[in-house]
This record gives sequence, C-alpha cells and structure tokens, in this order.
Amino acid sequence: MVKTVRRVSCAILLLAGVGHTNRVFARSPQAPDNSKQEDTLTLAQAEQLALQRDPRVASSRLLAQAGGKVVTEAQAAYFPTIYGSLTATAADHGTVLAAGALQTSSLSSRAAAGITLLQLVTDFGRTSNLVQAAHFRAEAGTQTAADTRMRVLLEVRNAYYQGLATEEVRKVAQAALDNRRLTLRQVNALAQSQMKSTLDVTVVEVLISEAELAIFQAENNVEEARAELAAAMGDQQELTSTLVDEPLPPPLDASADPSIAQALQNRPDLQALQLNQNASHQFAEAEKKLSYPSVNMVGVAGKIPEYDSTLHRDDYAAIGMNLNIPIFNGRLFTSRQAEAELRSQAADKDVEEMKIRVVRDTRAAWLEANNAFRRLDVTGRLVAEADQELHLAQARYDNGLGSIVELNQAQLSQMSAEIEAASAKYDYLARRAALDYATGALR
Repeated sequence: MVKTVRRVSCAILLLAGVGHTNRVFARSPQAPDNSKQEDTLTLAQAEQLALQRDPRVASSRLLAQAGGKVVTEAQAAYFPTIYGSLTATAADHGTVLAAGALQTSSLSSRAAAGITLLQLVTDFGRTSNLVQAAHFRAEAGTQTAADTRMRVLLEVRNAYYQGLATEEVRKVAQAALDNRRLTLRQVNALAQSQMKSTLDVTVVEVLISEAELAIFQAENNVEEARAELAAAMGDQQELTSTLVDEPLPPPLDASADPSIAQALQNRPDLQALQLNQNASHQFAEAEKKLSYPSVNMVGVAGKIPEYDSTLHRDDYAAIGMNLNIPIFNGRLFTSRQAEAELRSQAADKDVEEMKIRVVRDTRAAWLEANNAFRRLDVTGRLVAEADQELHLAQARYDNGLGSIVELNQAQLSQMSAEIEAASAKYDYLARRAALDYATGALR
C-alpha cells in the first residue's frame, strides 16, 4: 500500500552528470516563488481537509448511519402496531351471504370507523436474535467507515511524503545548477589565464546542460506530486501551499510481535468482519426459530354510525389472542435455516483467513519499516564519506593533480548521497504510515 518515492531514482539518473563543490549548497533553500501564495500546509491540515472533502469518507459515514436505522427497524416488532380503518358498504336489502364464504356483517349496509391494535406477545426469541444481528451489522458499518477513513489518511500521507521528496530533489538539482554556473565562470577565468585547459570549460558546459534538463524533470515531478496530493485531499484546484517537513516518528519496537498483537485487536476491517460473523450467528439462530409458534394479541374498537337494524349498538370493541403454529410450507423454513447456518460457517472461515492476512501484512509492514530505518544510518554515513571524497578531489583538482572528470565523479557521488539520504527519510516515513495502517493506529 506504500507509495514509495518512485521518482527519486529517475531524478538520480537525470542528475548523473551534475555535481557541486560542497554539501552546504546542496541543502540551501530554493529561492521563494513570489508568484504563488506564501502559505504553508502541514500534514495534519492536509489530513483534516481530506477527511472533510473525500466523498468516500462521507459515503461510509452515511452507510453506517443507515445501518443504525436497521436496528430500529428490527426493534419495531417489540412495539404494538396501531392503524385506523374507515369502512362503508351499501348492500341489497336482506343480503347476508356470498358465494365461497359465510358472511355476517361484511355484506350489510353500514359505515364504521375504528382502530386495530396488533401486539407481538412472544415468538420465542426470534425477534431478539434479529435485533442482535442488526446491532452487530450496524457496528460493523461503523468499523468499515473507520477503515475507509484510515485508507484516505494513508493516501494523504503517501502523497505528502512524495511531495516533500520531490521538493528535496528539486532543491538539490537547483543548487547543482547554480554551482555549475559558478564553476564555469571560475574555469573560464583560469582557462583565459592558461591555468586550465579549455577541455575543462567544455566539460562544465555539458554538465550545465545536463543540470538544466534535471531541473525540468524535477519541477515536473514536483507538480505531479502536488497534483496527487491535491487529489488525495479531495481538492480540484492547484496546490500552491508550501509543504512543512515532518519529523521522524519514535523508534520501532524490537520485534513485530507487539505490532501484530495491536493489529489483531485494533484493525477496523478485521473488527467489521468479526461483527458480521456475530451477526451471521444471530441470524442463524433466528432462522432456527422460524418453526416455533408465535403468539399475538389483537384488539379492535370503533363506532358504527350507520348499521343494520338488527344490531343494537353503535360501537364495537373486542380483544383476542392469535397462536400461529407452522405445520408445512414446502420445507421453506428448513432450507432458510440451513442456508443461514452455512453462511455463518463461511463467515467463521472468512475471519480466520482475515487474521492470517492481518498477521502477514503487519509483519511485512514492520520489516519494511525496519529496513527503511536502517537505511537512515547508512545513508547518513554515505553522505559523510561522499563529503570527504569530494573534499579530497577538489583539493587534487585545485593543485593540478586531478582532472575535471575525477572531480565531477566525486561531485556526482556526493550529490547522489544527498538524494539517497532524502529518499531514505521519506521512504521511512511512508513505511511507518503503512505500519500504522496495518496495526490500526492510523486514526
């Protein structure tokens, strides 16, 4: 899931012929671009904007809210259902019977209004199981929304670190170009004094052209990285803010075991799958109780302003109990029960498979982050060694003991070390972001 700084290696190749005379200028800040806004953008601000704008975050949050409504729908069976009725009929005089059924009042001329109340007394726990299943699914929706949020934050962090890395490469390229132009003026002066060969002038001119090409590529990489960051933030406008550098996070644990334990406990996608597993178990229990009886209470009451003359009251009221006992329905209930149990067993296997993937991904993320951390020390020593090599090559060239090619090679090694050190830093930050996602800590 980590978007490593892919353009750094390309930039190193483009800068293959570009060098500089010391380490200080390679890290000198780039001249500000007054044509752009002078505001800054921190990683925390970028993440906050992404969470506000990204449609995936809003969609997952709305779906989680919809899941909460399903719980209310399931709980509605606990409460009485009340509805009103208004009935009016006009029948021939003396009509009381109709073909196909024995009728008493349904074919009598009348006008009546009343209410009907239906209340579930018991279904032997089926409704309770359905409510619990709805609760688990609603909680799973909340965890899915949390996982979506984490994915958005991971994309923002990767894009942000990529933007910082390309900015660093552009600074090195710009500093190399500025230094090469200075070197050209010095070599020209020495060549005119016949202290250096005109070949040295030609070599430096070639290196300046290569540095200019590298600048073009570095600037293009910066703009592409900014476009990716703007998209990750849910912004369609051009990003002009200056990115603020990020400090290194605390050191890693000595092994991957604490990270794995944290992942198994905190990963929202795993928790969502476990909650859906629980919902499947509850639903399977509910389907088992389809064959159980259900008891309902029924009550009616109302007024009859117009009624048959044989009746002696203008109102009515009654209450009764209804016991439903399933006997035969073509094996519908047994098939539904078997289906629910099979899906429940499949959910168990899905959770087992997910745990295996979580352990694998977390271990791999820890190993990659640990490897990136070890590169920090190596690249730091590489920069120091390249500085020393450049110092010696510069001294040899100044004393007429070395050639411009030897000096350029030393400059190239020093500059490549600078870029490699910057790449290692932002690659480590990206790997740590991936580890935070793998452990469920990226909130």
